[in-house]
Amino acid sequence: MATIKPIIETNGLSFAYHSKTVLKDCTIQIPENQFTVVLGRNGSGKSTLLRLMAGLLPLQKGSVRIDGIDLKKLNSKQRAGLIGFLPQKHKAIFPFKVDEVVLTGRAAQVRMIPSEKDRSIRDEAIEMLGIGHLKHRIYSELSGGEQQLVMIARALAQQPKILLLDEPVSHLDYNQQIRLLRLLKKLVTNGKSIVTVLHDPNLALAVAEYFVLIHEEKVSHIYADEANYYKWIQSVFSCDIQKVEREGVSFYIPRI
Repeated sequence: MATIKPIIETNGLSFAYHSKTVLKDCTIQIPENQFTVVLGRNGSGKSTLLRLMAGLLPLQKGSVRIDGIDLKKLNSKQRAGLIGFLPQKHKAIFPFKVDEVVLTGRAAQVRMIPSEKDRSIRDEAIEMLGIGHLKHRIYSELSGGEQQLVMIARALAQQPKILLLDEPVSHLDYNQQIRLLRLLKKLVTNGKSIVTVLHDPNLALAVAEYFVLIHEEKVSHIYADEANYYKWIQSVFSCDIQKVEREGVSFYIPRI
């Protein structure tokens, strides 16, 4: 494997929910300023890994370092400056408008009341996601896909160095999926490090420079290598997949 500069490092990370072990001795390095995709079956520990790296679950065993600093030594403001996190689901408790929800992404940087700079950053994030027309709508009244875009805008408003996104394209139609993934690739070009959970092997291969692969409690990490990727997809998902090439691009189609 090529030498990388890690932005996130885990060492001997293990986690269990009661008696159910999800991750076991996970030691990986996530490269800085690259697009990393986490792949694995449902329940394999993908969301757990992201939440551990974000500091949203207590470490049971092992350690996490963010940009060279032990995660345990980072306070909430420092974490907010380094990590923006998108959960799979978010339930609004109060009837906030979209612009108010996105502005909460500035909470760690705001002392008393949001400044003009905070509001400008909020508006920029809203425009980046193409949801300006939703700005004054009530968040809880939006569709699942619209809510997803709002929460991504909220994470961007934090202006973190790293984005951890748990299934960011879920609930989005095909056009919005492509538009969002293009935006995320552009953010990587502009200096962000992105780690995202995806389910579609074709979308993953189209965007990822690096993969974190989770299977049977074990985690491995590889650079985008189509030969190994094909074998891994077949093995982990235990299905017969046909590799199709067209104009130099590979596609993976299940035999149903």
